[in-house]
Amino acid sequence: MALHLVKLCVGCDSLEDLAAWIDFRLEECRANGVVPEQFHTTRMVPKRQAELLDGGSLYWVIKGNIQARQRLLEVRTFTGEDGIGRCHLVLEPKVIPTIWQPRRAFQGWRYIADEEVPQDDRAGAGGGMQALPVELRRELAVLGLI
Repeated sequence: MALHLVKLCVGCDSLEDLAAWIDFRLEECRANGVVPEQFHTTRMVPKRQAELLDGGSLYWVIKGNIQARQRLLEVRTFTGEDGIGRCHLVLEPKVIPTIWQPRRAFQGWRYIADEEVPQDDRAGAGGGMQALPVELRRELAVLGLI
């Protein structure tokens, strides 16, 4: 059974913002002649890497709800210029919408077990919430209806 991470997506107001940011960063890499890949830098290095890389994903909390996930491809540890150990969570650049699941704010990332993660929001599953306008989805979430 896979293990996953959950993390706040600070600075994004919607799934569309996240996807646009990823596209921008990948294009920036291409323009600078760097191999395009998406990663998230974090100070804390996951100790359960083998479980995470066995089909795990990083679940993004946007505006108080888990709204999407990205598959974890690799965990690369490194030491920053300041001498502090960090890691890059290398992610598949494809954002997969999920059924919204409320999540309170927290710092850093947290492990989340397979049985606790929300299902992917495929067309028809969960009402196909991605077909609704962003503001309507947000209002429904605030009301506790999704």
